[in-house]
Amino acid sequence: MKLNAGIVTEKLAESKAFYTSVLGFGVTFENDFYLLLHAPDNSSELSFLLPDHPSQQPLFQKPFAGQGMYLTIEVDHVDAVYEMITSKGIAIAIELRDEPWGDRHFAIVDPNGIGIDIVTYAPPTN
Repeated sequence: MKLNAGIVTEKLAESKAFYTSVLGFGVTFENDFYLLLHAPDNSSELSFLLPDHPSQQPLFQKPFAGQGMYLTIEVDHVDAVYEMITSKGIAIAIELRDEPWGDRHFAIVDPNGIGIDIVTYAPPTN
């Protein structure tokens, strides 16, 4: 089984620019109403679809309302990713921090208002 999360949005171009230039995603497929991106290691995909497109069933036509969704991207070295992203001038929504349950992470927001938690998992310390 493979999961591809999809976001219905008018912001195809903005989403493509953000995910490719900020996070290093690649373009798997693209046409005038659909964009499929893949993570740098090809482990997962994320798609974007224009709202109200006549080729789609009503279930897939309403645009994302900007709340109630987040993505988590697990990385090996969160500090290095934090430095890379801040050097690009990307706004940080949650500053780099350690959590008592072991995560070291920070968060940014994509053009659609989706929070992206970038994390390195570690066992909790006592």
